[in-house]
Amino acid sequence: MSLPLPDEASRLRCSHCGNLTRFDVIRTIKSSEYWHANLAGDVEIEETTVLSEDVSTVRCRWCSATDGIEVVPRPEFGGPSQEAPGDGGV
Repeated sequence: MSLPLPDEASRLRCSHCGNLTRFDVIRTIKSSEYWHANLAGDVEIEETTVLSEDVSTVRCRWCSATDGIEVVPRPEFGGPSQEAPGDGGV
């Protein structure tokens, strides 16, 4: 099962404790990379293209919940301008 991740208009939120800032994310990424090696053999990755991504787990760092993680709008995109007291949002 792949879970959604936030984009530029949204963010993660734990519905159990209100955490907005600390999460452990386990994901598998398949990517294509352009590697540039110098003559000494040192490699620099100059370009990365994500071909597929699967998020298997998102866990709240504060309360360890995995079943209450949601993607919510950021304030400038229609989300609340302030979190409710006790939400722990920063």
